[in-house]
Amino acid sequence: MAIPNPFSLEGKRALVAGASRGIGLAMARGLAEAGAHVILAARTREALERQVAAFRADGLSAEALELDIADSQSIRAAAEAAGDVDILHNVAGANIRKSFLDYTREEYEFLLQTNLHGIVELTRLVGKRMIERGRGGKIVNIGSLMSLRGLPYLSVYAITKSALAGLTRVLAAEWGRYNIQVNCIAPGFILTDLNREVWKRPELNEWLKGVQANPKPGRPEDIAPLAVLLSSPGSDYITGQVIAVDGGYTETAVWPFEP
Repeated sequence: MAIPNPFSLEGKRALVAGASRGIGLAMARGLAEAGAHVILAARTREALERQVAAFRADGLSAEALELDIADSQSIRAAAEAAGDVDILHNVAGANIRKSFLDYTREEYEFLLQTNLHGIVELTRLVGKRMIERGRGGKIVNIGSLMSLRGLPYLSVYAITKSALAGLTRVLAAEWGRYNIQVNCIAPGFILTDLNREVWKRPELNEWLKGVQANPKPGRPEDIAPLAVLLSSPGSDYITGQVIAVDGGYTETAVWPFEP
């Protein structure tokens, strides 16, 4: 008798919120390559359609869905249009780096809505439908090193990502009875369009060599394999976890000693 592939997503329907580029796009491709039909959701439909065309050219199953995670009406419409979803990946987010004393009320509200409130609303809508279907599901939130550690000039961003880590643990506890697993990936220093200019500074790259085992920044493709695992039957007994993909930053340091 053939043993089912514990990492196959054949027959699954996945919604990736924030899939037009970077980590979200890499995660969406990983899900599609594992066999899922993937709904790529983001604000810019033109960019999504280009990515969907590229997926389909590679024989993958995908569609585009317009979603503004900062707009409640858009969230409700997207959740309805997505239909019955087996897998939800919450990737959408933004960042503003500055001193805590310098944030404006508008910046604070923007980051809270984009990184937290919108994701909470989308998860409630999709999760409710998962529960009503009675077929279980997988939810993967994208947190941050700020879900686990503290670095300067990221206070409001850290509020949102710490909250996602807490939400992950509580939903795992609440929804386990419905066979819904909820986990959180905490990416480390991953090069994306949002931070590429920052990592052009040579002093940052030199600093990184002394603080983590892998001395270079990661890529969005480094996040995708774990996202696929946490979406597959192979993770049915993994829930409530915040898992760092960070080259060892949260658990290691490097020093100049040689024996």
